[in-house]
Amino acid sequence: MSTIAVTDLAYAHPGGDLLFSGVSFRVPAGRHAALVGANGVGKTTLMRILAGVLDRDEGEVHADGTVAFMPQDVGLEVADQSVRDLLLSVAPGELPAVGARMATAELDTTDPDPDRAAAAGMVFAEALDAWSTGGGYQLEGAWDAACRRVLGLGLTDVGDRPAATLSGGERKGLVLQLLLGGDADLVLLDEPDNFLDLPGKHRLEEAIRGSRKTILFISHDRELLARASDTVVTLEGSGAWVHGRSYADYPEARRERNERLGDALERWHEEEKRLRALVHTLKIQARISEAMAARARATETRWERYVAAGPPPPPVQDHAIKVGLSGADSARRVLDLRAVQVVDLTEPITDEIHAGERIGLIGPNGSGKTHLLRLLAGAAAEVAGVGSAAGGRAAQEPGGPAAVIDGIAHHGELVVGPRVVPGVFAQTNVRPELADGTLLQVVMRRLPDRAKAMSALARYGLVAANDRTHDTLSGGQKARLEILCLELEGCNLLLLDEPTDNLDIDSCEALEHALQGFQGAIVAVSHDRAFLRRLERFLLLAHDGSVRPYPDPERAIEALTAGVGSR
Repeated sequence: MSTIAVTDLAYAHPGGDLLFSGVSFRVPAGRHAALVGANGVGKTTLMRILAGVLDRDEGEVHADGTVAFMPQDVGLEVADQSVRDLLLSVAPGELPAVGARMATAELDTTDPDPDRAAAAGMVFAEALDAWSTGGGYQLEGAWDAACRRVLGLGLTDVGDRPAATLSGGERKGLVLQLLLGGDADLVLLDEPDNFLDLPGKHRLEEAIRGSRKTILFISHDRELLARASDTVVTLEGSGAWVHGRSYADYPEARRERNERLGDALERWHEEEKRLRALVHTLKIQARISEAMAARARATETRWERYVAAGPPPPPVQDHAIKVGLSGADSARRVLDLRAVQVVDLTEPITDEIHAGERIGLIGPNGSGKTHLLRLLAGAAAEVAGVGSAAGGRAAQEPGGPAAVIDGIAHHGELVVGPRVVPGVFAQTNVRPELADGTLLQVVMRRLPDRAKAMSALARYGLVAANDRTHDTLSGGQKARLEILCLELEGCNLLLLDEPTDNLDIDSCEALEHALQGFQGAIVAVSHDRAFLRRLERFLLLAHDGSVRPYPDPERAIEALTAGVGSR
């Protein structure tokens, strides 16, 4: 097992902006530590430094034993990466380099020049020997087992498939199987739960809890953090601090720590004020007494040293976004689904969605939740685009060919109520209209007053990025921009696909609080249990196409965790 020790770590962006400094912490061997902090504070950068992917600017990093690392965007970092390449990229030790050398040499053996082909053959033979000696063939057996467990097919069937064709949950499931079941002493996981459904998150929690490895992971899922961690490392303020227990009692510990920091800072200022006043008094008295002059000089030296040492760190400021989603009035019946069926994914769905309802679309990955949400969004947008206050319908005649809305083939009839204004949050945070121009320009198309637009960006922690474009933002920044645009567009029907995936914990809670006061209907896809508990009723989409209603969060979450609807 491996211990992580970080001392006075500092890193600045290539452009020169300091990201963090003075970061020191220790994770003992065998502990399972969550790395938490606000969006943009540098969690992923810190993880990449620990993994050896980035060079630090200052400080020391020490980790015993073999280190394995899963990046946040695993399987998407390299264009045209195959599934085999993906598996190779997380292999331990020198095997990734050996495997790459072996693949290149094997290709070069087909060179029409016999001399070059013969030389490549020698390199290939040497690489094969290094592959065998390093345990490559045993690793291929583990790859095959992981592919069969996660994808239902062996390595020979899926090895050449582009990794980008796998779902996010499949990519992460494959890598997690290998890293948590492998020989590495220290495992670094950057948002391993993103794209996992609830059964997948449950398996991840169990795997982390049952592992004897030292694990450091980043997640924004509060329940996963509480269930899987036994240590919390917080990156905030002027460094890092460690809570030596589970995340379950971390929020209270953080609040108490901030109170202590505030008290300590107040006491420091009071003592500095007392010493300064005493020096002033003693200097006046020193005019008539040599003894008092010596005391004044000694007290002044003490005061100067006290000031030079500096105050203790201040309490950490809340980085939560200030969400202003208010909604607007609409007809009581917002959406009426009449035997609506997503082709090849769901059975016909008949349901009504009313103003003020909070509905969750839940189920395993691949069951059609996002397709159904896109269908609802597309139908509502088509009707809203007509400009009629009377509502409208997207219908397909019974027995006829499937109708298509936003690329989603469907049967049935979907009636949209009057005065419905839909707003969509995309899981990928990709909306073409947000990619055109800087953030300030995007916001000013919705809020033309520049000062008000800058104020809105400030509420969402985006004012420093006002002159940047969408493609340069982090996942958390893209999510915040998308929520801000929903606020400014005055929607009264929110269709949200995994809205909390990339938000830090404080911002998740701010969004949930805002949604409680939202005047309108909400339909959301989520695997975040804390978020799901803010909703009222649920439709569980199963792999067999069935759609099962659940009247409350606890029964819905229990069904999901148990794998109801999974294959």
